[in-house]
Amino acid sequence: MSVSRRRLLAGTGAVGAGIAFTGAVDRLFAGHAAAAKAGRSPGGYGPLVPDPDGLLDLPEGFHYQVLSRQGDKLSGDEGPVPGNPDGMAAFGGKRNGTHLLRNHENRHNAKAPVPVVPGLTYDPEGKGGCTALALDQEGRVIEQRVAIAGTAVNCSGGPTPWRTWLTCEETEDQAGTAGYTKDHGFVFEVDPYDPHLTGAHPLTAMGRFQHEAVAVDPGTGIVYETEDAFTQPFGLYYRFLPDKPLGGRGSLRAGGRLEAMRVPGVPDLSVVQEPGSSFKNIEWVEVPDPLAKKTPIRMQDFGRCGITHGQKLEGNYWGGDRVHFVSSYARAQEGSAATHFGQVWSYRPKRNTLTLEIVFGPSTDIQLPGESPDNIALSPHGGLMVCEDGGGGQFVFGLDSAGQVYPMARNRQNIGTKGKPAWGEFAGVTFSVHGRTMYLNCYNPGTTFAVRGPWGG
Repeated sequence: MSVSRRRLLAGTGAVGAGIAFTGAVDRLFAGHAAAAKAGRSPGGYGPLVPDPDGLLDLPEGFHYQVLSRQGDKLSGDEGPVPGNPDGMAAFGGKRNGTHLLRNHENRHNAKAPVPVVPGLTYDPEGKGGCTALALDQEGRVIEQRVAIAGTAVNCSGGPTPWRTWLTCEETEDQAGTAGYTKDHGFVFEVDPYDPHLTGAHPLTAMGRFQHEAVAVDPGTGIVYETEDAFTQPFGLYYRFLPDKPLGGRGSLRAGGRLEAMRVPGVPDLSVVQEPGSSFKNIEWVEVPDPLAKKTPIRMQDFGRCGITHGQKLEGNYWGGDRVHFVSSYARAQEGSAATHFGQVWSYRPKRNTLTLEIVFGPSTDIQLPGESPDNIALSPHGGLMVCEDGGGGQFVFGLDSAGQVYPMARNRQNIGTKGKPAWGEFAGVTFSVHGRTMYLNCYNPGTTFAVRGPWGG
């Protein structure tokens, strides 16, 4: 079903809250098995029920479990659980258990850093990294440990077909900046079962820039990468062609070629405003200096025709025969060619076409929920889950293949005051391998939830 008009969300549990979008939603799930499972009634799971404990509002019949909170004790006397949990992925474990890998987007001045662990630390002065949670088949936390340390501003990333996690540094700081002893801005591979097998080695050929997320084409092994740059010049969309495609754990360290996307005639993605707009003959231009030794990649010389930029390129996932990526917003007053409140694009490698699928926007006021989509994940029960990172209340929204938008969760942890409340963003939404549990992070205060209920009902 193609959505040719705005659909508005109401009844989210917040007075006046709303979301709007335009586009052809079904294309987001083309060729993906999830689309066939959207058998529930339209509109999701009903209105959100206020949580008496003031943590997480969910639809009736759903319940949450707090798996981890900032300041809890890590296993093995490694120290306290770090802050700022962000991107996350779930992997199957033994006896129907689950392994979670969770990023921590800590900067140099973080008050709750990832503890330094021998053999897993890249730069002792880096405060970011990942932690790993092992859950049994009942969802109970068996242990939580450091998986990689000494990195910086670990924002998002993406899983590989060989069941590892690629964690991304969203920074360009070099050695000597902010006390760092090594250059930052890299992708690192992390094994969810035994992080010592991957260690703390930067995948330098994949580029040094403000990484956000990655998505791997399971057929070719090509890795697509977003760059989250919110000031000019804005970020680029990349692809990495590995020398050992689909080679398994550690193969990306063998190197490859990094290229940036050029859309002929489109220097800035924000100028495209009409959902369904499609561009053929996409060009991929080799990056002159992937290590950005002197000049950030997005400022490098890509030749007479230049390169295509986009503000706040964030979420990134593979579905069916295409990769999808998100521009969370574009603001003309900040230098974008035009303004929007969030886009979802898709690129089909076999046809070499780029299409604007969805344009988000608040229904009435930019302070209401509905703008700035960030992390996105395909649901095994049909549709997308979208974490928003905007002003006002913070929600996880569902978007099903019939074009319905519905609230799935609302953060109730007030980090402001009673008179001026504020809420931290959601991040890292992902599902267990069996599909019965949704995991998500609240960035501040750092909290990791497991959500269970009548999925698909």
